[in-house]
Amino acid sequence: HLDDDTVSGLNWITENNVQHSLSQTTKTTRKPYCGYAQQTLSKREQAEQESLLAAIQWPKPPDGKIAFAQSSDPTHSDFVIVKPSRFFRVGDQLEVLVRMKDFQGKPKQYGGDYLQARIHSPGLKAGAVGRIVDCHNGLYKVFFTLLWPGEVKVSVSLVHPSEAIQVLLRLREERPDRVYFKSSFKSGRYSETTECNVCLPAGLPVCNFTDLYTGEPWFCYKPRKLSCASRISHAKGGYLKGLLTQEESLFFQSDVNIKRPILSSGPDSVIVKPKVFTDSSSIGRAEDLTASPSGYYYEDQWRSRRHWIHNFNKSDDIIECLQGKVIHLFGDSTIRQWFEYLTAFVPDLVEFNLGSPKNVGPFMSVDLKHNILLKFRCHGPPIRFSTVFSSELRYIANELNSIVGGRNTVIAITIWSHFSTFPVEVYIRRLRNIRRAVVQLLDRSPKTAIVIRTANVQELGPEVSLFNSDWYSFQLDSVMRKMFSGIAVHFVDAWEMSVAHYLPHNLHPNEIIVKNQIDAFLSYVCPLQT
Repeated sequence: HLDDDTVSGLNWITENNVQHSLSQTTKTTRKPYCGYAQQTLSKREQAEQESLLAAIQWPKPPDGKIAFAQSSDPTHSDFVIVKPSRFFRVGDQLEVLVRMKDFQGKPKQYGGDYLQARIHSPGLKAGAVGRIVDCHNGLYKVFFTLLWPGEVKVSVSLVHPSEAIQVLLRLREERPDRVYFKSSFKSGRYSETTECNVCLPAGLPVCNFTDLYTGEPWFCYKPRKLSCASRISHAKGGYLKGLLTQEESLFFQSDVNIKRPILSSGPDSVIVKPKVFTDSSSIGRAEDLTASPSGYYYEDQWRSRRHWIHNFNKSDDIIECLQGKVIHLFGDSTIRQWFEYLTAFVPDLVEFNLGSPKNVGPFMSVDLKHNILLKFRCHGPPIRFSTVFSSELRYIANELNSIVGGRNTVIAITIWSHFSTFPVEVYIRRLRNIRRAVVQLLDRSPKTAIVIRTANVQELGPEVSLFNSDWYSFQLDSVMRKMFSGIAVHFVDAWEMSVAHYLPHNLHPNEIIVKNQIDAFLSYVCPLQT
């Protein structure tokens, strides 16, 4: 019965008895984000949007201001392993109870803290994420599936206290302008720069750059002397400062309550014995495709529990897989890492200089000998890249509509990080457009391989948290997985691959993690012939 509350294979669910109280609050109508971005949704789209927003509803602390001293303190909090000395075998569940306390050492009486948890065996370079259940009373249960033998250690960290999440929620709804953008307009020698966003405060004349095909909204203030048609480029403008009150800023302190470890009050590891006579091939396989975790590291290699991953350790293995194919990579800098990795790793794959701005693209690499074409293009605005030429500012959905598809076409998409400062409806609309294009492409060319790379976790400090917190990414990722479930796309679970690994969190994961993402990606493109 827990399945229907699981946030689509991610590791966060709420205990059953609170479902009813939550569904009441979803009926409240939220003020639509932005006057001229009024969305006209079909009944079906409306229903889907409401159910998505309901699924990511986050438990709220009791009403009224909560003083810093009464907020969650990772140092006073602790966890215990339930029956740590019992006999564990590979495949068993391990349960951990986390007890949150405030800065005075008093137990918390309500939930809503955002935790991350993993099990790991450093000597084996093994690791996996846990599934966290909020009991709404200051207690959290974490469930791990034990997937390898040996000594297995538990690590739990508080990413943000519940009190900080309320601030993040407020910012998401009230300050979608906290990252702003700009465009340059140019005619002859004369140029002007104005501010742009998904939505701009009324009062000044605007240029309406809403996309004619997808209806994706985008606006810039009109230049004083130039026409809207003279726009030549898009760029990130900057990040607003002074978003928090003095009190609120106490909930965002690097060495106090952002991504801090919660320690065990007893043993923090268990001994796991091997399975008895198993067919080694089925070890750790999950029949259920939403089972948690989706995979685990062993000897620094990611093993999916949902599909076979084979390792592409030599550039020849990659060439053999991609020979005769066109690979389109769409999204942000975290999929640009795939372009960079493949281009660097495969000697015959040579970058063709398109004269694009560094780090922005579009980029293209070609292997003439083996007829491989690899392309990267960033997603449409909002995108916080330095300078993207207007003519290269394209939406993924429109690009997909211009691809014929077929068995020699490979598409990989990631879109998440640049949407974290906006209300979730903005992201839902973008995914609806991309999904429609994906479904149409698979309809006309069912053999096209389409892979979605999920979000990943990153290093967080007091500033970054307000714009790009893992909590924002986690919410968007939950929405994305739900919206694409039941569609013939494959997922590379970059989320679990970043949480389960021993390396420090990084927006752009380390090369060893990228290699594992590529192995998972190529294993979908070229499954082992069994």
